[in-house]
Amino acid sequence: MKGPVEKVSPAETAAYWSTRPRGSQLGAWAGAQSEVVTSRAALDAAFADVERQFANAGPIPVPPHRGGWRIRPQTVEFWQGRPNRMHDRLVYDRFGDEWCLKRLPP
Repeated sequence: MKGPVEKVSPAETAAYWSTRPRGSQLGAWAGAQSEVVTSRAALDAAFADVERQFANAGPIPVPPHRGGWRIRPQTVEFWQGRPNRMHDRLVYDRFGDEWCLKRLPP
């Protein structure tokens, strides 16, 4: 995928956050995304701790380490494996509000 990327505002992050299920919100508090965890048990324990912490809370606030990014794709490429290297390779290019589909050889 190619295209410009921009950080979304804290207000937009909060608006999206409020639509997420409570369990997903708790999971976000349990660990920073893309951080290495020592084990599944450690991650489950962190979730249980967060679940206890917010047990009697109303709406769960957005964690300080959360935010969003918007990608405005200009080009998107999809591959689907097929026998004999005859893969499907489809490229969508954006021109204004229109998308153009091209098929490329593998």
